[in-house]
Amino acid sequence: MSINKNTVADFDYIKDQVLDSIDSFIYTKDLQGNYTYVNQAVLNLFEKSLDQVIGFADTNFFDLSLSKELKNNDREVIEKGIRVENEESSFIRAKNEVRIFKVVKKPLFDLHGNVIGICGISTDITVEKKLQEQVAEQSFLLDTMLNNIDSHIYVKDSERTFLYVNTRTADLFGNSAANIIGKKDIDILPKNIADHFYTSDKKVFETKTKQVIEETVKDEKGNNCHYISTKVPFNQPGKLPAIIGFSTEVTELFELKEKFKQLANIDSLTNLYNRRYFTLHIEKEYLRAKRYSHPMTLISIDIDHFKSINDKYGHPGGDQILIAVANKLKASLRQTDILARIGGEEFSIILPNTSIASAIQFAERIRVEQSELRITGEWDSEASISVSIGVSSLLTGDKSFDELLSRTDKALYQAKKSGRNRVCHL
Repeated sequence: MSINKNTVADFDYIKDQVLDSIDSFIYTKDLQGNYTYVNQAVLNLFEKSLDQVIGFADTNFFDLSLSKELKNNDREVIEKGIRVENEESSFIRAKNEVRIFKVVKKPLFDLHGNVIGICGISTDITVEKKLQEQVAEQSFLLDTMLNNIDSHIYVKDSERTFLYVNTRTADLFGNSAANIIGKKDIDILPKNIADHFYTSDKKVFETKTKQVIEETVKDEKGNNCHYISTKVPFNQPGKLPAIIGFSTEVTELFELKEKFKQLANIDSLTNLYNRRYFTLHIEKEYLRAKRYSHPMTLISIDIDHFKSINDKYGHPGGDQILIAVANKLKASLRQTDILARIGGEEFSIILPNTSIASAIQFAERIRVEQSELRITGEWDSEASISVSIGVSSLLTGDKSFDELLSRTDKALYQAKKSGRNRVCHL
């Protein structure tokens, strides 16, 4: 089969049409860098006609002082005879702007294998690169913000795989973010802690609503760490359901809150419960005893002649004696008993599930123990004290705990009136 000139011409025409319809820039150059072929895309880029490009070098179309990658890539292809795939940032004179290209350049050989030029195809990726730069810049800014927020931030899917953690979270887990992302929580954390966190995660997946949770976990030293966590659903098309979590450690705030709560209920001198706490709990114990018909007894204790003690040892000495009496009382209690300093030198004890007979025995033991107490301080001799004690038990006809309080106060008054250092009951 013979090929005539018309067939070759038709083929060249079709080839030129195909190459000219491609948006990429296709070209060949000789060893001096002069163009020997360009497609229509190149002519459009240079804003030149074919006769203004063929036979001319890059200096006519590029500012080579700003297009160094172009020269370096051409040189490597020609001198080493190798294929080069790279990026080129080039200043186009006709456009008066820099364009970024992804280029593939290969050597052209003669029949003897000698390099006689280069052929190349360049794709304009300027817009793509700018978008990449914007994404990278936004990602950097976002990472900077998330890594400097005073919260542990993470994204986790429904299969418990971490999709993101900020630096604060990674530090908490004792690991790097790169080593955590892509792994399941159970692979990063101890099983009990991972399961504890996942319990609240499941609420978000099940309800598909935001959850605000107080979480408490133990650190490696066994200390309780308290967190307030906000977890919100995060769904992307074609991907597993996920959550975004924001956990803020509030251990110091929690401990401060507990301390304030304690200060509201604790007598600062003796570290016993105060009148406020005592009043709340005597009412609760009263209602419980009435509901279940359980016995309940109340003891009131008063240090005898405490004004004389203050006069003799001074108020600091009186405080020392109050502390010693309180400590001795604490040592005598059962776990269910509630001891409080009601005010001044007066103390009270709630005895749940205790009969009047048992309470009188207990009160007598307290009286003896206190009378045997010897207290040393900034004075020459040991100080000793005595106490008067009133005891009363809950009666079936009592309409309120005030009636029990009143009887106990009367019993205490009777003990003091009849000579002190004794136990009386009503």
